[in-house]
Amino acid sequence: MDKINRHSHYPYGIIDCDVHPYPADKDAIKAYLSQPWRDRYNGGGRGHYSNPVHGERLDSRPPGGGPGGSDPDFLREQHIKPYGIDHCVLLPRAFCNLHPDPDFATAIAAAYNEWLAETWLGKHNYDGVFKGSITIAHQDPAAAAAEIDKWAGHPHFVQVMTDSGARAPFGQRQYYPIYEACARHGLPFAIHPGTDGMGINIQPSPGYPTHYIEWHTCLSLGFQAHLVSFITEGVFERFPDFRIVLVEGGVAWLPALMWRLDAEYKALRYEVPWLTKRPSEYLRDHVRITSQPLERPDQDSHLLQTLEMMDAKQLLMFASDYPHWDFDSPQFAFPKLPVDLRKRIFSDNARAWYGL
Repeated sequence: MDKINRHSHYPYGIIDCDVHPYPADKDAIKAYLSQPWRDRYNGGGRGHYSNPVHGERLDSRPPGGGPGGSDPDFLREQHIKPYGIDHCVLLPRAFCNLHPDPDFATAIAAAYNEWLAETWLGKHNYDGVFKGSITIAHQDPAAAAAEIDKWAGHPHFVQVMTDSGARAPFGQRQYYPIYEACARHGLPFAIHPGTDGMGINIQPSPGYPTHYIEWHTCLSLGFQAHLVSFITEGVFERFPDFRIVLVEGGVAWLPALMWRLDAEYKALRYEVPWLTKRPSEYLRDHVRITSQPLERPDQDSHLLQTLEMMDAKQLLMFASDYPHWDFDSPQFAFPKLPVDLRKRIFSDNARAWYGL
């Protein structure tokens, strides 16, 4: 891959809001688990909705062995240096949110946080390029809040994360302890796909898809449901400092969903009297969405119109999804953008949202 001269192509450092670090093997996580969880833990994964071809870029596997995303130094050489990336926001894949045992799920989340803090955010973060996400198990909101409190003061944790797979829409009140903790510490709450329809979690579609392509395409349905729930349940009114990030759930659906919700609100506002403004007006203060996977219509002009309609200048943040198979390159993910819009998407919006 040709090296990119940041000063000629990108006069600002890119913030990549979705990079996945992986342990070299399950024993790396077992080391942070006490009994009986250590013997029960057998790694994570999605089972029947795993990619049937390969889930990662084949060239992302480090020369020394291990899965893609398991070697911080190789990630620097392959991804950070070529594109002039200032920070990678790391989202580990613990897959803890599918377990019916909330104590086991909480233990896995805690182990991943210890592992990330000691490795990627610790001894491998000499340049401060890596910023982390606090993994929580939403099955036990009180324990999740305690985990947030534990790590909130760490200089390199910049958000809280969970899977989009859940037993109920995220606006419902059983999750409030998580949001109270996020707001208390000024940490955004990131939602990432991964366990929809697995373990205890419900599919966002009417039933179970037959193929991975169907499941993967419809992941955006869960994000839409959670966003409508956050807004209509009044979460942003109850917690004025609470903010969310929708990661890897698609982009183009946002304008149409908000048009529909705003229209419904005109006739049904009596049902949600706690809302003080149109649903779409909550987005700028409380919601950001990451770009990968970015839908690319045949005509670039249509995408540019969609970005304008969704207020991408304020709401959109760049993400690559490294090292996964559907990686979006900073060079090729977008058509040519106006200079100011590109800078906002690739750098400024994330710097402001995460306080970088």
